[in-house]
Amino acid sequence: VNGQVKPVDAGQTIHHKTPKVFLLKGATIIPEPGKVIAEGEIVIRDGLIESVGKNVEHPADAYEIDLSGKHVYPGFIEPYFIQEEEKSMDRPRGNQQKPKPKEIATATSHWNPKVTPDRHVLESFTLEEKQTENLRNLGFTTAHVVPSSGIFRGQSALIHLGDWSPSSIIKEAGPAQSIGYEYGSWSDPAYPNSLLGAVALIRQTFYDAQWYDAAWKVYKRYPQNNDQPEEDRALTALNIHLKNNNAFLFETGEELAALRAGKIAEEFDLNLWLKGNGYEYRRLEEIKELKSFIILPLNFPKKPDVATWEAALQVSNEELRHWDIAPDNAQRMGEKGIPFALTTSDLDDKKSFRKNLLRSVDRGFSKDGALASVTVTPAKYLGLSEVLGTLEKGKIANLMVTNGDYFDQKTTIESVWIEGLEYLLRSTPDADARGTWLIQWIFGEEVRNDSLKITGEHEKPKGKLIAGEATIPLKSVSLTSNNLFGFSIKGDSLNLAGIVRFSGTIINDYAEGQGLTPNDEIISWSAQLVAPDKNDKKDRKKKTTEKASTLVVRYPEGAFGLEVKPTQPEIILVKNATIWTMGPKGILENNDLLVKSGKIWEVGKDLSISPTVKSSVVIDAKGKHVTPGIIDCHSHSAAFSINEGSQSVTAEVRIQDVLNSDDINIYRQLAGGLTTANILHGSANSIGGQNAVIKLRWGLPPDGILFEGAPKGIKFALGENVKRERSWGRYPETRMGVEQVIRDAFTAAVEYKNNLGSRMRGKGGKLIPVRRDLELDALVEILNRERLVHCHSYRQDEILMLVRVAQDFGFKIGTFQHVLEGYKIAEAIAEIGAGASTFSDWWAYKYEVVDAIPYNGPLMENAGVVVSYNSDSGELARRLNTEAAKAAKYGPMSRADAFRFVTINPAIQLGIDDKVGSLEKGKDADFVIWSGDPLSMYSVCEQTWIDGTKYFDLDRDSEVRQKVKEERNQLIQKILSSEEEDSQYDSFKRGRRRGPNEVEAYSCVGGDLQ
Repeated sequence: VNGQVKPVDAGQTIHHKTPKVFLLKGATIIPEPGKVIAEGEIVIRDGLIESVGKNVEHPADAYEIDLSGKHVYPGFIEPYFIQEEEKSMDRPRGNQQKPKPKEIATATSHWNPKVTPDRHVLESFTLEEKQTENLRNLGFTTAHVVPSSGIFRGQSALIHLGDWSPSSIIKEAGPAQSIGYEYGSWSDPAYPNSLLGAVALIRQTFYDAQWYDAAWKVYKRYPQNNDQPEEDRALTALNIHLKNNNAFLFETGEELAALRAGKIAEEFDLNLWLKGNGYEYRRLEEIKELKSFIILPLNFPKKPDVATWEAALQVSNEELRHWDIAPDNAQRMGEKGIPFALTTSDLDDKKSFRKNLLRSVDRGFSKDGALASVTVTPAKYLGLSEVLGTLEKGKIANLMVTNGDYFDQKTTIESVWIEGLEYLLRSTPDADARGTWLIQWIFGEEVRNDSLKITGEHEKPKGKLIAGEATIPLKSVSLTSNNLFGFSIKGDSLNLAGIVRFSGTIINDYAEGQGLTPNDEIISWSAQLVAPDKNDKKDRKKKTTEKASTLVVRYPEGAFGLEVKPTQPEIILVKNATIWTMGPKGILENNDLLVKSGKIWEVGKDLSISPTVKSSVVIDAKGKHVTPGIIDCHSHSAAFSINEGSQSVTAEVRIQDVLNSDDINIYRQLAGGLTTANILHGSANSIGGQNAVIKLRWGLPPDGILFEGAPKGIKFALGENVKRERSWGRYPETRMGVEQVIRDAFTAAVEYKNNLGSRMRGKGGKLIPVRRDLELDALVEILNRERLVHCHSYRQDEILMLVRVAQDFGFKIGTFQHVLEGYKIAEAIAEIGAGASTFSDWWAYKYEVVDAIPYNGPLMENAGVVVSYNSDSGELARRLNTEAAKAAKYGPMSRADAFRFVTINPAIQLGIDDKVGSLEKGKDADFVIWSGDPLSMYSVCEQTWIDGTKYFDLDRDSEVRQKVKEERNQLIQKILSSEEEDSQYDSFKRGRRRGPNEVEAYSCVGGDLQ
């Protein structure tokens, strides 16, 4: 596709007269959403709109173009345009190419090759004609170009989508700095190789920018007191973005990633933009609170393969529901007042953009809202409102011409204008050649009548000529956008040598034209359609109008989400139960439990509630048992990322940054009575990442499941998983090296802590401040006994080693995790006040646990160690009550003492025993109602309450299962009846697809993804 007229080369003698003034008249003009000018006119001069309206003044020098019957719209603006391949980029994408040390940093670049905020996207940008042609064919005339690789990816730019030249650049320094959560694979030694690390690197880089700015200010004012800071081009560029309040555009893959970006933006007071993902409808309220501009793809899911019942088994309810709701995502966002612009990004086939947009409109998205999302809204946020987005006097003449209402399925886009130049587009022909035609040939004196049968696709027809008893296949059949029909045949059918070519024009059911023999002789022909193609009925029938989904969003989305978020009754009274208080009162028969406003109020007999209470729940629990909610001191559920394994010390990474509150394991574990879990980093590092203690508040977003006020913790690891002599050779490779890594890290932390103190006291602000280091901050918190250590360990020698390191540096070990040889050195563990969170009866699964025994827990308990049993498994966490029973079996221990291993003891280990772990006055009302003795494998968890709110109910679960079954069948029938093309996805070759918030299971047992 070319511009209307190209200038003649300056060296030629003939002067060109390219029109620069145009009068477009007779069109229906839509200057902006909600406004229409019938039979309007537009004057374009030197690339700008001179006037627009009815009966405007006609310039004498204008070239007039009659657009009667046409519609004219503002040119669309693509808000997220990336190069399909950044071939010329020196920086690797992912960590697929390992940068050599000299490539990682130069004198003025950031140490990490993924941090390039100083990059300008146009530095290595090449505008591919195919890409721009695809966008112009959709009506786009302007684009916001965004870098697509790295974490801090660089600054965007704004361009016109005409023929590429320096004048195509609207603004080289665009409005946004692009950020992505990019990381390498698990086996990749380059940092980061996890989502955990990517988030930590983003946070550290922003803190570095703050320090860098402050350091230079101090140095420039007091150079005599300080060494000159090292120059860093990346941090300089980042500070410019921060000071100018430029947008930081985060790319998100699912709705919880948007909330994660929101937390980062809140921490650093960023002007937040989001590249959306199509799942926003799942958390609209939370996303609205971000007050962010969102660039929204129309990436609707393909039709799931449910053609057979076997294939349907591979499709989750979450996937079925997403197929039904996703096309309404834009409409639902609009109803919430969330500002967004639509993008072609994330579409495998860009042509599907218009089809998907019209589909959304058919389902209820307003035409004005749709038009605004590709014109005025992106213009507003991209800083283009003064020059683009509407058709007004003085604005750039970027517009789109169609042969009807853009939102009519039959309408085609005929051309776009960019900076006052018209680009004619390839469009679908109005005529349809398919069918049976009676064709008459006139060749000299000869006249003959034959039959022409055209089949195939609308734009790619094929056919044959039936001449008497002979059938001759047609060659090179074509139908162009201006209804020019062409074909060729072998000439021997007409008693001619060679190939005869024919062309003509189709008008309704009639066609005529001429043919040319190999001897350049003319053949006149005409044809009459006598029968349309029978196979074309599907194309010719009117498409059924879709309706918006009637499904109500669940929290979280999927089979067992809640349509209504759970509420807390004012009063709860559980009567006539056997209550396991796990406190001084022990086990109480035939007692009552009274809860007020989410707190335990009283445990006793014959309790009652006032009849004036507005909101109350009374449960008759006769014959049932009530216990505190179970607590898992070692879990890897509910997290998108577990290990940042690229370095031996990664204390800067935080599980709270990657919490996945939509993990189905939360619901399954609630069904087993679990209410609190300690979500730990994996065991890939000597010093790993920071933990997150959560309550299993199913349906709430990530912030909603955090345990408020829980002491901070961190994961350490010893032994086989850390030293990795079988892996890529990362230090350390021996247990001796593990100790030295830990000692070295704390030695650095002591120095860092001392520097912080001395700089705060020294010379009244004349010294450059100490650079904030998130890794060392966490280690200083450990030194200050503000952060508990939870250490993966097996062998007695390495456990004793860490005991001695803790004594040397004075920090607190909260728990030794696994600690399967703890029974050998229980007195040493008890002496430092550390807890032991172990397995009940796991042994012999690898050599370093060869001495594990099932008596480990009771033996350590007898030695004065606070012991708990944990899961380290999303599956085992569903039945920790029966794990506790093993303590009674191997103890011997009383039933009540055994149950302490999964209630009050882990609460003590985590420092939350003042809030949970027992049923005592003033504590959180986290309790479980069991059908019988909780230590019995025959007992079932019937209800699970957290903070006086019911999050699991066995009766509700049965109802939900039936409802889900019915809904599933309805959705499958809807899919089978859909007019969408069948999916090419093969369920059996690839297995079931994962939802956006599904993650692999992890266990410290092996240290890898299981």
